[in-house]
Amino acid sequence: MEIVWEVLFLLQANFIVCISAQQNSPKIHEGWWAYKEVVQGSFVPVPSFWGLVNSAWNLCSVGKRQSPVNIETSHMIFDPFLTPLRINTGGRKVSGTMYNTGRHVSLRLDKEHLVNISGGPMTYSHRLEEIRLHFGSEDSQGSEHLLNGQAFSGEVQLIHYNHELYTNVTEAAKSPNGLVVVSIFIKVSDSSNPFLNRMLNRDTITRITYKNDAYLLQGLNIEELYPETSSFITYDGSMTIPPCYETASWIIMNKPVYITRMQMHSLRLLSQNQPSQIFLSMSDNFRPVQPLNNRCIRTNINFSLQGKDCPNNRAQKLQYRGGCGGSEPEGSRPPVLKGLALSSII
Repeated sequence: MEIVWEVLFLLQANFIVCISAQQNSPKIHEGWWAYKEVVQGSFVPVPSFWGLVNSAWNLCSVGKRQSPVNIETSHMIFDPFLTPLRINTGGRKVSGTMYNTGRHVSLRLDKEHLVNISGGPMTYSHRLEEIRLHFGSEDSQGSEHLLNGQAFSGEVQLIHYNHELYTNVTEAAKSPNGLVVVSIFIKVSDSSNPFLNRMLNRDTITRITYKNDAYLLQGLNIEELYPETSSFITYDGSMTIPPCYETASWIIMNKPVYITRMQMHSLRLLSQNQPSQIFLSMSDNFRPVQPLNNRCIRTNINFSLQGKDCPNNRAQKLQYRGGCGGSEPEGSRPPVLKGLALSSII
């Protein structure tokens, strides 16, 4: 009888060790996070729990340079050494696969034609790896970053890694000077950005309705995604998904891009689940803003500059206003920074 109990004890001990090893395995946790509560009632960690459920993600809770942030234009500092961004496509169009990851619309470029970016706050050249879309269930929310406390309907994030120092994005994400993320706010309008139109037209977006769906896109011109401005805002931050590594420099463009109301509606019809599961919209896939913790927000917008480059001898304006709706220009708001004013744009 004693032998039997010893065998049972050893089996139980081995079982506990196996379970413990599985719980500590990064692969187990890799996909175990969400932006919002799961409707079926099972616990999946939402942003406030990301840093608590896995020790490898503790930066999500205790980090001091987390993203996204609320950008207060009154606290921005003009940096005359920030040069315009330089995008190098080699004069070629690119191809990529668009995925429904269950959390984002993700476009991952193939490796045949590479797109590199330099300039701005970058010391090294960075290579485009992925484009992600964040968007809301209503037009008044959806962007990860806020501008003076105001959200936009969505946000495009172009994720680049430092290919001069690191061999791939996974290595770069864990390393100093590893990532650069170019962020462009999305507004709803009557017309659509030509690049986003390729991704979001009905024939394309309906191919990735459910989680793990994928669709190949060819003949894409990355330069068409960028708004017509050389102005931007930049700060040092983190990835906005677990494990929240603080290795990213953010560049937020000073003009939004536009999609149509129908295209936004199509995004909201994407499911974060597979066809056999209950429908749960992918919308509201944004992390709440994080404390700035005395970080410096720099800009190449010379808000005190007056002269021939500024129409009607007025200082250059930040090309956003607080609201998210509409696309018609409106009058400037009262200056918030030595002539820096908020306005909407066409």
